[in-house]
Amino acid sequence: MPSFFEFLSDAVTNPPLLITALLTMGVIFVNGWTDAPNAIATCVSTRAIAPRAAIIMAAVFNFLGVFVMTMFNSTVAQTVYNMVDFGGNSKDALTALCAALFAIVVWAVAAWYFGIPTSESHALIAGLSGAAISLKGGLSGINGSEWVKVLYGLGLSTALGFIAGWVAAKLTTFICQDLDRRKTTTFFRKAQVCGGAAMAFMHGAQDGQKFMSVFLLGMFLVKDQANVTEFVIPTWLMLLCSAVMGIGTSIGGYRIIKAVGMDMVKLETYQGFSADVAAAGCLLLSSLTGIPVSTTHTKTTAIMGVGASKRLSAVNWSVVKEMVLTWVLTFPGCGLIGYLMVKLFVWIF
Repeated sequence: MPSFFEFLSDAVTNPPLLITALLTMGVIFVNGWTDAPNAIATCVSTRAIAPRAAIIMAAVFNFLGVFVMTMFNSTVAQTVYNMVDFGGNSKDALTALCAALFAIVVWAVAAWYFGIPTSESHALIAGLSGAAISLKGGLSGINGSEWVKVLYGLGLSTALGFIAGWVAAKLTTFICQDLDRRKTTTFFRKAQVCGGAAMAFMHGAQDGQKFMSVFLLGMFLVKDQANVTEFVIPTWLMLLCSAVMGIGTSIGGYRIIKAVGMDMVKLETYQGFSADVAAAGCLLLSSLTGIPVSTTHTKTTAIMGVGASKRLSAVNWSVVKEMVLTWVLTFPGCGLIGYLMVKLFVWIF
């Protein structure tokens, strides 16, 4: 793998590499801007921590999640990297990759504008898949053995997130039922800050790897090395991606925090803590097993599970319906944009 200075030198003299790198950084920035706030939504909604302090905390732990987790386990990055095949023509493949990245940014910004917590992970997967299908003229551009892990991740982030949230809330209630409510509230307010930090760390661990794999794919395509299937993520790339994600988190996010942490379920401190612990546990499991999951799905379904553990009416199902509709539309919507962008980019370039 090239050093950081070798990469800069190549980028300056190679416009396709520079464009690919900038688009990838743009997607990572938007991910930090739109997805990362999910991690801190609960601790802000219960007033365990102020919004500005929470966003700074999320930026720091996103950074650490990308860097630390990738040092030990990069299987999520390998899964996403090998999920699609753009073919042997490096020029067309690079054009398709740029089109997919452009589609993801368009989808993410539109969702942020309307305050809807869409999944950038699924937007990434859908955009890449739509671009590969467009370029190859069919499903031959999809690696089924890797893509099936996306389906596992969809089930894991939805079902396990809800169940884990329900169990965590019930268990917490049972353990603390005979304790002084004032003391437990103080404890859970502090514990929830730790839970939010853990969620931000795992968000970086999951999403950072997905986008670093795309960055490396672009580098290999520029160098006409489309057949590379295994790689080692360089330290400078971990630092660059985690820094860009952290900056994105620090700039925006309150709209998503409001939708996830305030509008969907009115949470108490112990419920917020339960949701954070449940979601972080699910993300850790999926990261260690190499399954790419949506941090948005995992966190929001954990919150639903926590709310439902008290009573089903505690969940604002109209907000849930709006979120689920966006999730369902992400695959065909972003996939179609990726498909059409490839046709347009190939025609232009």
